[in-house]
Amino acid sequence: MTKKNQHVVPHSEGWAVRGAGNERATSVHATQREAISAARQAAIRQGSEMLIHGEDGRIRERNTYGKDPFPPKG
Repeated sequence: MTKKNQHVVPHSEGWAVRGAGNERATSVHATQREAISAARQAAIRQGSEMLIHGEDGRIRERNTYGKDPFPPKG
């Protein structure tokens, strides 16, 4: 299984979950809350990151569900 970051993005039918680099949505939801829940589950399962975009398309929140080294390197 690849570790693709999960993006919650605006969609013509509400909100969509889309894996990083994918053109097609993984799933489409009526509300952003439902899309966030689905993206969170996928990110936890894959050990990746979830990025939530606002209606303007800009990232407004990110959460990491994989191995996050602390303290960060660099």
